[in-house]
Amino acid sequence: MYIGIDLGTSGVKTILTDESGKVVDSASSSLTVAIPQPLWSEQNPEDWWTATCATLDELKQRNDLSVVKALGLAGQMHGATLLDKAGRVLRPAILWNDGRSEEQCRTLESTVTKARVITGNLVMPGFTAPKLLWVKENEPDIFKQVDKVLLPKDYLRYKLTGEFASDMSDSAGTSWLNTGERSWSKSMLMACGLSEKHMPTLYEGNEITGYLTAKTAKRWGMKAVPVVAGAGDNAAGAVGCGIVDAGQAMLSLGTSGVYFAVTNDYRSDPESAVHSFCHAVGHRWHLMSVMLSAASCLDWFAKNSGYSSVAGLFDDVVNNTRPDDPNTPFFLPYLTGERTPHNNPNAKAGFFGLTASTTRAHMAQAVVQGVSMALADGIDAVHGCGTQVDGISLIGGGVKSTYWRQLLADVSGIAMNYRKGGDVGPALGAARLAQLGVSPQTPVSDICPVPELVASYEPDSALKNYYDQRRQQFRELYFSLHSQF
Repeated sequence: MYIGIDLGTSGVKTILTDESGKVVDSASSSLTVAIPQPLWSEQNPEDWWTATCATLDELKQRNDLSVVKALGLAGQMHGATLLDKAGRVLRPAILWNDGRSEEQCRTLESTVTKARVITGNLVMPGFTAPKLLWVKENEPDIFKQVDKVLLPKDYLRYKLTGEFASDMSDSAGTSWLNTGERSWSKSMLMACGLSEKHMPTLYEGNEITGYLTAKTAKRWGMKAVPVVAGAGDNAAGAVGCGIVDAGQAMLSLGTSGVYFAVTNDYRSDPESAVHSFCHAVGHRWHLMSVMLSAASCLDWFAKNSGYSSVAGLFDDVVNNTRPDDPNTPFFLPYLTGERTPHNNPNAKAGFFGLTASTTRAHMAQAVVQGVSMALADGIDAVHGCGTQVDGISLIGGGVKSTYWRQLLADVSGIAMNYRKGGDVGPALGAARLAQLGVSPQTPVSDICPVPELVASYEPDSALKNYYDQRRQQFRELYFSLHSQF
């Protein structure tokens, strides 16, 4: 058996898999996000640990965990978790969707003129490095006490093993990694007032970073099993879906929306706001577009417009609108700013084109369409880097809707493939990386196969002109409002 733990923004999900990779059991525990000021987004790292313990406690009640061979970690990327010399948390973790550090991004890129060459990316407010520079400038007493900076999942590793370690895929999202060389960049760290001693040790995603402490092993009836490096949530989700070779791609619909395409070589195009990161398996990289508010837009609208659930929202859209309904307004889905392709933390959401004929169902349809068109913009940006793919695998909670799967194919013009287990996501990738870690002689493809295809959604050619025109109007609407954000 193997355990995969995924520390998400809205909760922790822990799964138990067998030797065949089948999910035997799972447990989840929810988390909340604090927004103490506009653009801020924070969580208490101790809440992550409490939630993780709750999921493992639940699994122990139903399973004999003494047979577990290894444990893997996946998690939300970019979060700044600051510890002092005693390993105590110094302040709430600043999360991936926090937009307070736009000024610090400009400072870093002017200080290190080759920052984009080194990291392969723009320095963005969501990344970790500008967050630390913000702390240095605005909370100097806290910054002076910083001994270690950890990414969210790596804080769980510290609590489980006592080790400070991270993987290449997650670390590539800090703006401190030389992505091509897969090593910490001294110049990028120095620009933040930090050095390698503040950083965790780097590993590939399937390498063993430490072992459960006697205390943690005893609590869950496990042996002192290995804990592998794991991966950032997106790379872990890719591993879970067998997206490990060049030409493979996936679209993840969670709180954020991510398009992920694998390459055998390091390539980048920072100006397009496409992310260039290391993959969770060695000698591979990936290009990625990130939309900050994807399924969260649907949650937001459902809660604020009287739907009992997102499922109820989709039912209303399916039953009371048609794909090319002329009463459907536009929705800009930038509730928390945007990354690809705009790199604008100040971007705002909004409806345009409301009339007396617009119903709640039309507005719901506009929200789903707006998210889909923004995702398609990100897909186009990645493909603009020269990457070609043969269909896109769908993962994440949002893929439960057959309506949305078809809409994504229609809007993007690319086939979408829904695969068995696609809603498990990063936790499955974490478990498979754990299995790889204790099976070094087994080919990656044997442990990380592409899951069985459940359904494929081809673009509807009859709607191509409609969505091409609507996407152009969508893009023009953003740029016409850009100066007002």
